[in-house]
Amino acid sequence: MLDYLVIAAYLSGLLVYGIVCGRGIRSVKQFAVAEQGYGTFVVFATLSASFIGGGFSMGNAAKAYAAGIGYAVALCGFSLKEIFVGGYVAPRMGRFRSCISPGQIMGRVYGQNAQVVTGLMSLITCAGVVGAQVGAIGHVFKVFLGLPQLTGVLLSCGIVILYCTMGGIKAVVTADVVQFMILSIGMPLAFILALQKAGGWDAVAASLPAEYWDITHGTTAIGFLSLFFSFMLGEALAPPYIQRLLIGRKTNTAARAAILGGVFSVVFFAVSAGIGLTARVLYPGLYPPLAMPTLIQRVLPLGLRGFVIAGVISIVMSTADSFLNAAAVGAVQDVWLPLAGRFISEREQLRGARTVNVLTGAAAVFFALMVPDILDLLLFTYRFWAPVILVPLIAALMGKRVKRESFGAAALAGACGMVLWSYGLHEPWGISGLPVGVAANGLIFWLFNRFGK
Repeated sequence: MLDYLVIAAYLSGLLVYGIVCGRGIRSVKQFAVAEQGYGTFVVFATLSASFIGGGFSMGNAAKAYAAGIGYAVALCGFSLKEIFVGGYVAPRMGRFRSCISPGQIMGRVYGQNAQVVTGLMSLITCAGVVGAQVGAIGHVFKVFLGLPQLTGVLLSCGIVILYCTMGGIKAVVTADVVQFMILSIGMPLAFILALQKAGGWDAVAASLPAEYWDITHGTTAIGFLSLFFSFMLGEALAPPYIQRLLIGRKTNTAARAAILGGVFSVVFFAVSAGIGLTARVLYPGLYPPLAMPTLIQRVLPLGLRGFVIAGVISIVMSTADSFLNAAAVGAVQDVWLPLAGRFISEREQLRGARTVNVLTGAAAVFFALMVPDILDLLLFTYRFWAPVILVPLIAALMGKRVKRESFGAAALAGACGMVLWSYGLHEPWGISGLPVGVAANGLIFWLFNRFGK
């Protein structure tokens, strides 16, 4: 009963705070980036909480439980990307401080059509990522509360939609900071207690199959590299991360926060994979997505268990709320406003953003039920972003001289390359279509800007 009270108090607090924050929001810019006055720690915390969601926690633990360390090592591609963004991209974003979405950045450099395409890709990508998160919370509610999967998905999505829709980015950032603190304490604590029950790390390592330590287990060396680059490129400069780079007090604030987030993610990926491996030793025969919640349910004592359960819910909600907010901003700023052909008041824009939040949540439920594996859903979702948007967006942020028309040619090449490789050729040699699409996009983008008239 104490565990349930802790969880109920936490979720109720989120809802109340979202309603309170919503009273001061009068424009979409307030909804998207608030006052742009956050310091390094807050940006670091909200950025980390945004990307460490159900996929990088429960999904990583599930893959470690089922097949070993391969996915955890491949996830370090994401960490490397964050460090690169902090070191080279974020310091050059000063001229886009007035923007509130990647679509606005693209529109300024490549024109209105690029802005609309980026907005549409933002909406689809965000819906898929939110779907992975609500699917993860559905597993949590199933294990801890005994709820059916569908009920857990609907309940979790409803909670996130309510506080995110009402409170905007201010509620999201504050919730992210709290959630970051909980997960930073709760997840290592769960891992340590699980190791003690299993007899220590040496006992866990000795009990696992030898192939669990082979990073190419279940694939090939080139297949592993493909997975590594998929995680490196898939969420790179995705809409919520662009927002986080724009809410800092200064440009170097965002740069430091991104580098810290990349370093922190390596540690977190190791901890979540360790939880999956330890669960494999303690509780063999589980459905892999239930590895992390089952271990927490059985290892931790009463009261402390409720705290860590709230931490697991926090991990997932922190990503879901960030991507919901970014989806709403992208749909309104980058699709509706450019195509409307008329003046739209701030009140209408804000109402539209909140409506999109609800619709994106509904689409997320569909994604969660259609693709139950969390990491597989993330990898599928990435195909709508990186092969179409990433290379031209990086060029814009880095201040490169580009031709406006190069975006359309590159986006088409990237999308066609990804589709042909993934669904026409069925990913030969185990190479994902995502890096192939990004390579096609980058090649045509370079050729067009180098030789095109």
